[in-house]
Amino acid sequence: MKVIRLECWADFVSHTDALAGWAFRGETSAQWPLMSSLTRRLRTYCGEVELWPLREERALRVFRRKAHIYLHDSAVLDDSLRCLGLMQHHGAPTRLLDFTKSPYIAAFFALEDATADSAVYALNTPRLWSLAPRFDAGLTRERIDPRVPGNFERHFLYNRLPVIWFGEPQHLDRRLVAQSGLFVVPGVLDRSLDEILVEYDDSEPLIIKYVLPFAMRVEAMQSLYRMNVTNSSLFPDLEGLARSSAYELEVVWERLIDEFIDRVKVHDGAPAKPDPG
Repeated sequence: MKVIRLECWADFVSHTDALAGWAFRGETSAQWPLMSSLTRRLRTYCGEVELWPLREERALRVFRRKAHIYLHDSAVLDDSLRCLGLMQHHGAPTRLLDFTKSPYIAAFFALEDATADSAVYALNTPRLWSLAPRFDAGLTRERIDPRVPGNFERHFLYNRLPVIWFGEPQHLDRRLVAQSGLFVVPGVLDRSLDEILVEYDDSEPLIIKYVLPFAMRVEAMQSLYRMNVTNSSLFPDLEGLARSSAYELEVVWERLIDEFIDRVKVHDGAPAKPDPG
């Protein structure tokens, strides 16, 4: 994996503008390995790697048996990728990694809650479109497509093939649309994404890690705010609007500060109201 440490927000813009068609993912900490939430959960609480497929299969089965209660159309549960996407976007640990076609959206997710250096990963999807792992030239993206019935179980669920697939479900939800999102699906859970990509021999880098120094955050977040890259635009619902309040605490214009000081002065000098008692 190629690692580039940036100095300023302008560096990020110039680097990522050159990556037409790539996919991006932001990580709050530059120290975190590029792994799914399911891998992190299993590593922390379930040490027996050989049982991970059994545990994932059970979680999927339980969700499918119960989720129909809350859905207008339960057909989504019959499609493995759509079902995993539904789980992912409601807080379940899954093997999916959320990526976006926009480097700016990835930067927002990297920087929003950062307290130290963060990272944006860029995945060379144009090269990976027709590339297959060196151990089996037949395992192209098209061949392992988890949208095809039976392919998720055949190529992913049993944690045997170090392959990746990337793309969108057949039907997108509002969040995927708002975030220009796509999923990356790893074939094994016990390796990070960059470790799996070692299986794909290529003359060009397949993944680049951009380290964003914490000192960049203020300038970057202000720029993203002006682009309307905020929680309220990326999560087009009441939850997103509420989450966006966190950054509104940081955005205070000088004019508003002056007005607030004037109001405080008026309040402090105003006569006390008579005691109603």
